[in-house]
Amino acid sequence: MSDALTIGFLGAGKMATALAQGWIQAGLTTAQHVCASDPVAAAREQFTKTTGAAALTDNSQVVRQCQTIVLAVKPQSMADLLSEIKPSVSAKHLIISIAAGITIKQIAGVLGDDKRIIRVMPNTPCLVGASASAFAASSAATAADVQLTERLLSSVGRAVQVQEKLLDAVTGLSGSGPAFVAIMIEALADGGVRMGLPRDLAMMLAMQTVLGSAKLLLELGLHPGELKDMVASPAGTTIAGIQALERGGMRTALIDAVEAATLRAVELGKQ
Repeated sequence: MSDALTIGFLGAGKMATALAQGWIQAGLTTAQHVCASDPVAAAREQFTKTTGAAALTDNSQVVRQCQTIVLAVKPQSMADLLSEIKPSVSAKHLIISIAAGITIKQIAGVLGDDKRIIRVMPNTPCLVGASASAFAASSAATAADVQLTERLLSSVGRAVQVQEKLLDAVTGLSGSGPAFVAIMIEALADGGVRMGLPRDLAMMLAMQTVLGSAKLLLELGLHPGELKDMVASPAGTTIAGIQALERGGMRTALIDAVEAATLRAVELGKQ
């Protein structure tokens, strides 16, 4: 590979594929400057089919070919991966980890404290340029490393640098959040079907309602309570629905979901 931005993914799963596709579509790199490794043939085939980039079986070969390395394996596989690639990692490499719960200290403990490491928590909407990502940098990472990471993540959505201690909570909120929102959308559509709407129409209305509501809050800078009050007129339909949500404990359920996902991220880092 040339001196252009070369990115290697160790792990070719859904998130790695989504990030690679997003960065290629954003013009930050090209398929010719991206490669991945994965022991699962189906994952390699899907990565190549989606991105046009090569997918290999040899982790160390990817490290040798690329300067920016994205650690995209499951947290349980991280220790073995780091031990395998350690001989191939040099000062030229920027190491970006997207593994939930795995700390910079844990990675540096294997690769070396002098290694440039950035821990990132993206989420799957990066595939459509709407990711919510947060990242934290090691003391060895340079200002240029931080700028590159921010540029990569901002090209597929919104990105913010945070203290590393906050990343497990980010994992619980925006990392797992798309699944929580998907359940909300499905439930809203089920409600529409329950009240007589055709399934496809109910699903479209539910999805567009969630999209539009989030866009309104972001672009107008509104507090969610302000939007709620805009919609809920006295003795109207919306306030009746809100009462049903409160009776069902929706707020508590969502808070508990973020808490449970965060605590699981902490557990994964300790295993």
